Order: sequence, then structure tokens, then C-alpha cells
Amino acid sequence: MHYPSQQAKLYPIAQHLQSHSQLIYGCMGLGGGWNTNTISADDIKQAQAVIETCLEQDIKIFDHADIYTFGKAEQVFGKVLSSEPSLRDHMSIQSKCGIRFAGKDGVKRYDFSAEWITQSVDNILARLHIEQLDVLMLHRPDPLADMEALVDTLSTLHRAGKIKHIGMSNMHVQQLIRFQALLPLPIICNQIELSLGHLAVINDAIEPSHHYDGMFEHAETHDIQIQAWGALFQGQFTKEMSNDVSVNVRHTVNLISDLAQKYEVSKEAIVLAFLTRLPNAIQPIIGTTNLERIVRCAEVKSCLLSHVDWYSLLESARGHEVP
Repeated sequence: MHYPSQQAKLYPIAQHLQSHSQLIYGCMGLGGGWNTNTISADDIKQAQAVIETCLEQDIKIFDHADIYTFGKAEQVFGKVLSSEPSLRDHMSIQSKCGIRFAGKDGVKRYDFSAEWITQSVDNILARLHIEQLDVLMLHRPDPLADMEALVDTLSTLHRAGKIKHIGMSNMHVQQLIRFQALLPLPIICNQIELSLGHLAVINDAIEPSHHYDGMFEHAETHDIQIQAWGALFQGQFTKEMSNDVSVNVRHTVNLISDLAQKYEVSKEAIVLAFLTRLPNAIQPIIGTTNLERIVRCAEVKSCLLSHVDWYSLLESARGHEVP
């Protein structure tokens, strides 16, 4: 049986779209891999097939980062947009910056300096062949950030029309509060690791103890869209099990299979429905380049887990009941 999905809240990130995009496509797998090879015609063809499949499945938000496959993910995406500019009208594009890899000038680090952020945005726009990012996200917190200079930089980029909205990635509540107190623009989203296999935020909602304490409440109060990266937990609950998996993983995989039959959807949809069942309009990010799997993921739109089934998945994934 199919169950209609709960009504999603239209947070600011979705207001500039023709309709709400429940899933986000993460572009980290595009571009031919984490190597120094130049992009090929096959890489561009793959990106185009992924984009078209996503749009057909009503997945309209595409998530980038300047570091993904060393910039090649944005390059191939840009090549597709250059050949078919009309596609831009049907999507929202976000990208992240702030991470610098190790090189001649130092170790891997996070850099929120005005020079680096400005340079990063210009390079992102050039690779994507667009004039404006719908959302610029700061990838990971830089404890050495000059906040005044950073705020001035983001404001300048916004006034110049290079970025439309500002988002965060991997920030905890107190960091969001600090940024929002200084920024003249609202923070519209925060991207955090969240999945059936990574339950820190949900566990904190049940037993407050860690730095994600209050994330759901803060996000809802301030209209911050929570985006969940790693939403499929690298396929560990949907691929064929190895013999050395733990007892609770084996039980969870079997439970997911049973629920997939009950709700008449794919196993991927059940894993994602665990997130979309939360009353926070969570937007899971998927990153598979397998077109059939993208379609299977999109089946989450017709799956609303019952209260009991959601807690059954939580208990199974935790390996023990809630307190």
C-alpha cells in the first residue's frame, strides 16, 4: 500500500523553486573521480543523464562543493548547463566553500578569509557557467575566522548578485546563533550528517548530551532548512549484507526489507523515509550516480512511515530501545 507523504514545509530555500524538492542531489560523485584526470565526454554524458533523471523525479536542488572531485564535479555540471541553458530555470544550485586541501602552501585547513571566500565563489560560478548561486554554504567552521571580515565579504557577494542566499554546513546550534547575530541575511539552511546509521542529532533530541542539542528546535524556530548528508549511509542498509555485519545491522536490513514490502516502495525509500518522517521537513541528500537508484530514492515521496514503524527502525539502528 502507498501512503501519501506528509506536507513539507516551504522553507526559504524552496521558495524560489517552482515546487518543493523533497530530495537534494549531491554532486560529489560527478566529474570522473578524485583524481587529476581531465573531464571526459563520458563524464559530461553521465552528469547530463543524472541531471535529467533527477528533474524527471522532481529532484530540483543540486548540491556542490568547490572541492568535489577537485572541482571537476562543478565543471561537468557547467558543461551540461552550457549545452542546455534552459535546464537552469528548473533547478536550484548550491555550493560550499571554505575547505582547502594540503599543498605547497600548507596543510589541509578551513579558510574563511575574505580573499579565499571571494576567490572560491568566483571560481565556482566560472566552473558552473552561471552568474549566481542560489545558496552559498560555508563548508565547515573555521575557528580562526575574522567574523567581521567574513560578514562583509558575504554581504558584498550578495550585493554583487553572485549569491542569493546563505547557508551553513556542519555547524552546531551555538555557531548558527553566532553567525546569525552578525549576518544581515538570514541563514536558510544547515547541512549536517544525519541518517539511519548516524543518529547523533536524533539521539540528542531524546537524550540531550552533545553539541547538536536543540538543533531541530532551533532550525524550526528560525526557519532553517536541515539538509541531511550521508542520508543513505553509503548504502549499508540497502546493499547485499556481508557475513561480518553486526547483529543490529542485520536486523535493521531485514526490517527495512519487510517495510519496503509493506509500503510497496524500495528499500532506499524506507531509509530516506526515516528522515522525512521527522516533522522538520528534512531534505535528505542522495549522491548515487546509478540512475535506477535515483528513481528508487524518489519513491520516498509516497511513503509516510507510521509512528510505530519509525520507532522500530530507530530501536533497531540504535541496537537497543529508547530510554
